[in-house]
Amino acid sequence: MAEPKTKQTTASVEDFINAVKDENMREDCWAVVKLMQDLTKAEPKMWGPSIVGFGLYTYKYASGRGGDWPLTGFSPRKQNLTLYVMPGFDEYDELMDKLGNFTCGKSCIYVKRLSDLHLPTLKKLIKASIKHLLKTYPLKKA
Repeated sequence: MAEPKTKQTTASVEDFINAVKDENMREDCWAVVKLMQDLTKAEPKMWGPSIVGFGLYTYKYASGRGGDWPLTGFSPRKQNLTLYVMPGFDEYDELMDKLGNFTCGKSCIYVKRLSDLHLPTLKKLIKASIKHLLKTYPLKKA
């Protein structure tokens, strides 16, 4: 069975964010760190070379494949800021409709600027996602 490619590392979150060249993106990253840390009560950790994650849960698929992943997280990418929020809970669609200007993938929200989002809705979305994950998977110490 293949190991997950992205794992928690000991790299410095501060060094990673401070190396972001775009000042606006860097400021958004620090704002997201505060928001996600407040919601998870967890310290930020690097996952692979470019994801900042908060908290930790263990997932397992019906196939038996599984691994560890942060409860929530983000990554500053060249084109946008990627926020990792797990879908699949009752309020998801309603909150996404109120979130603001973004595009999304399966569990990724892509935004140009944090100011494009309605922050109270983002907080509700992340909180509900974490609650859903904790009901579904066991919590681990990060």
